[in-house]
Amino acid sequence: MYFPYFRGKQYELVLLKEQADQVLKNGNIVPIIEPVKKNLNPLQRTTEQFKINDVSCVIVANPNVGEFSKNENNELKQFLLNETKKELVTIGIIVDTSSTLLELQNLLNLFKDYKIAIIHRGFSNTKDLHDLLKQYSTKIQYNIFVSNGNEKRYRRKFKDIGKGIVLRNGFKREKNAHYKDEEPFSDLHLDFIEENLDGFGDFLIVGDDYSDSGGPAWAVAIHMTYLKKNEDDEMFIKHYKSDRRDDNKDAGGKFIEALKYLVEDEKRHHLYNTKASQEYIELYEKKLFRGLGYAKKLSMQNHLEIIARFLEEQNG
Repeated sequence: MYFPYFRGKQYELVLLKEQADQVLKNGNIVPIIEPVKKNLNPLQRTTEQFKINDVSCVIVANPNVGEFSKNENNELKQFLLNETKKELVTIGIIVDTSSTLLELQNLLNLFKDYKIAIIHRGFSNTKDLHDLLKQYSTKIQYNIFVSNGNEKRYRRKFKDIGKGIVLRNGFKREKNAHYKDEEPFSDLHLDFIEENLDGFGDFLIVGDDYSDSGGPAWAVAIHMTYLKKNEDDEMFIKHYKSDRRDDNKDAGGKFIEALKYLVEDEKRHHLYNTKASQEYIELYEKKLFRGLGYAKKLSMQNHLEIIARFLEEQNG
């Protein structure tokens, strides 16, 4: 199973709502949503579509970035308790270096009627954490480990509680002008079963770093993942960049410049063959720019489609 991690920005929630009856409905993909905006209406609209299409998800109850970080999050907690369907929503609880066992226990008790996913981000006292989680083991569905490359010994301590999932950040953030044309993204989709995991995840083409808004676009880059057949389906990412990079004007024109390279690549090599790549082609043919947020949404959709297709092929 695949667990893509979303930070709950508007275009991300729109993408999830649109894909509820598309790539999400087959059950192989369980999105994780960490809400970052106190306006919960977009999240509610997304979860309503999930209800209609029986899409399971994880929603984080204690975000550590955005507008809900470092406060009581009472509005979010009430939303989760009152507006979500227990059969479809698993409550995510982040455990990191600033967490306390008392805070964790309070959340476990508050959401006692829900399935729980513990999202591990570097809590140090593993013995006491394990002992606490063991008391709630019938409710804990997933232990989700955000990979730093050295978490194998850590995650073995929780192998007797819930299913094990690893999230790995495959997106290496750079200034747009500095991205390589192509680079490896991940092979976790190929190796997670050999590593005795029940699922894998990533942060799509956004990465784990959180920022509330982007700066002016001196260069525009479009990020597209694909499976490289001559590398045994290892996932790579291509970065299509605009020609102009010497000022922060005309983002729309720069987008079309970058899009030209994507369209040429797709028509020549057929790397993607997704609905998202087809929409990119249509945008280029119409010379239409719908905003950088919309472009990021399309690239995230491409990533979801690529992995959904891979999982369907693996499952026969």
